[in-house]
Amino acid sequence: MKAVQLIKIDKDLENMEIPTPAPKLGEVLIKIEAAGICHSDVHYRDGVSSVGRLPISLGHEVAGVIEEVGENVTDFQKGDRVCLNYMITCGKCKYCIQGTEQFCVKGKMIGKDVNGGYAEYIAVPTRGVFKLPESISYEHASVMMCSSATSLHALRKTRFKTGETIAIFGLGGLGISALQLAKVLGAREIYAVDIDSEKLVTAEEMGAVPINAKNNDPVDKIMELTDREGVDVALELIGLSLTMDQGARSLTRFGRLGLVGITANTFDISSYEAICREKEIIGVSDHLLSEIPFLLNLAQEGKLDLNKVVTRTVPLEAEAINEVHHQLKEFKADFRTVIKP
Repeated sequence: MKAVQLIKIDKDLENMEIPTPAPKLGEVLIKIEAAGICHSDVHYRDGVSSVGRLPISLGHEVAGVIEEVGENVTDFQKGDRVCLNYMITCGKCKYCIQGTEQFCVKGKMIGKDVNGGYAEYIAVPTRGVFKLPESISYEHASVMMCSSATSLHALRKTRFKTGETIAIFGLGGLGISALQLAKVLGAREIYAVDIDSEKLVTAEEMGAVPINAKNNDPVDKIMELTDREGVDVALELIGLSLTMDQGARSLTRFGRLGLVGITANTFDISSYEAICREKEIIGVSDHLLSEIPFLLNLAQEGKLDLNKVVTRTVPLEAEAINEVHHQLKEFKADFRTVIKP
């Protein structure tokens, strides 16, 4: 089968021909219909985050149709439309049992530890497979498996609740999903921070207060708009020390900062800043199997408009995918680009 693979760290991906996987016991073989391109893929390519092996097909946002079922599979059949949780987990360790399976002791991530969605087919255990309603496209379902699911997990981890205010730093796929989910959860006010004026126009159309960080100090602007109080929750979705610092400083008393973006760099916060306002800094890692049905329901009900998230598609070709990777690295990419094999 055709695949686009990372052969060497910090180098462009290459077109490859590799064997089509066969489903093992408890697995299904999926013909990939859509695979999202995530900023994390760029981190793997550049060596910011490590991959399990080389060469490897990146891509952890995957949706498709079941082509073949392995032995002992009874809940799925050939032709089922599905989307995939990107963690392959054992279901037996303490983390899986308590519902925090992203820390499974035997866990592997597709597109990082094992071959992922930059390919024509993928074989995975059924534990992380979800049936996809006809009303949700493969393209939309693929990005839900990361950008929307991780945004929901970030809101849950920061204990965001109805009537609170929130600042979203970064309007990529995660940011637009976080904006919509915050509205669904009853946000009183949403402040959308970015340097891309077009993305800010979209955020405003969706009900957020846009803040252009290229023309304003976003912390000063948030303080001005909140009568010097700050916001209850801030989500940092970019992975920059600068925006992590801004997120922390934008918080009100008892405010919570959710760190979602990944960077090898650090940021500073004074003990005075944290202690005197009892601010919290919360790490957000991946998402949970239990959160995906809620997202699928929201998409079915039209409360999660992924037309605003998936703004571009590209073929399963190294040249096209590498172009998107370079744009993401420069923070100049569309909201979310999806590969259509």
